[in-house]
Amino acid sequence: MSLTARALTRSFGRHPAVTHADVTLRPGRITGLVGPNGAGKTTLLLLLAGLLAPDSGTLTLDDEPADSTRLRSSVGWMPDVFGTWDSLTALEILETFGRLHGLSRSAARDRAADLLRTVHLEDFAFRSAHELSRGQKQRLGFARALVHRPRVLLLDEPASGMDPRSRVDLRDTLRSLADDGCAVLVSSHVLSELSASVDDVVFVTAGRTHERDQRAGHRWRIREVGSPESGADVRDFPDEESAAAHLAEQVSAGRRIAEFTRVDTELEDEYLALEADRT
Repeated sequence: MSLTARALTRSFGRHPAVTHADVTLRPGRITGLVGPNGAGKTTLLLLLAGLLAPDSGTLTLDDEPADSTRLRSSVGWMPDVFGTWDSLTALEILETFGRLHGLSRSAARDRAADLLRTVHLEDFAFRSAHELSRGQKQRLGFARALVHRPRVLLLDEPASGMDPRSRVDLRDTLRSLADDGCAVLVSSHVLSELSASVDDVVFVTAGRTHERDQRAGHRWRIREVGSPESGADVRDFPDEESAAAHLAEQVSAGRRIAEFTRVDTELEDEYLALEADRT
C-alpha cells in the first residue's frame, strides 16, 4: 500500500505549521523525514496518520482518496512520547488497542503476546506502564503501532531513549517490515543512524518539503598505513562494485590500505546545505 500526500497545508490560528508538503511513501521502502526543530515534521506526521485534518491538499492510499477513518485503520502511528494509561500493564495496553482495532478478545491477547516478544518485553508483560523505563516505553509504543498490522508505518523519533541493542533491533525490525511490503516513514535527528537505514529522504524546512538531491553513488574514505586521519583521500564511486574494484587495484599496486570505508555524513552534509535555522 502506498500513501501519497500532495500540497498539504495546516495552520494553528495564525501560525502556519505545514505550508506545502508533498510526500510519497512506497511499499517496501523506508523513508527518512529530516528537518530542524519547529519545521513541521510532527504536524506532517499527524496529517499523514489521519489524526489532524489538513486545511488544504490531498491524501491518497493506493491512488484512492483517504479520509481519516481509512488512514487510521491502515496506518500505524508511533509518537515521540509514549502516552497511554499508566495504570495498565504492557499486556493490557496492547490488548486494549487490539480490541479497538476490531480483534476478538483472544486474538487481541495473542497479538499482544506476540508483539511483546518482538520488542523483548515479555518479561514486563504484567508491569504497569509507569514502572517502565523511557526506552522500554518506546519499545512498547512501537509494539502498539504494530497491533493492527499496518501497511503504512509512521514513527516520530522512535529510537529516543533506547539503548544500543534496542536501536539495532528496531532497525532490523523496520527493514523486515519493509521487506514484507510495508511503507515506512521515520522522523529522526540522528542522521548517522538514519543514513544507514533509509532508502529515501524527505527534508522539511519552514513547513515545506524538499526532495533529496539524488546524487549518483557515494563517497568513500581511503587511508594508507601511517597516514594521519587528515591525510585520508575521499573519492566518489557510482556503486559498491566500482569501490571494490578500486580497492583491489590499490592493493595490487602495493599500497597498504588501513582504512577503506563509506562516508556516513552525506545526509548530514545535505541537511546543513539547506541552511536550516537552529530553532
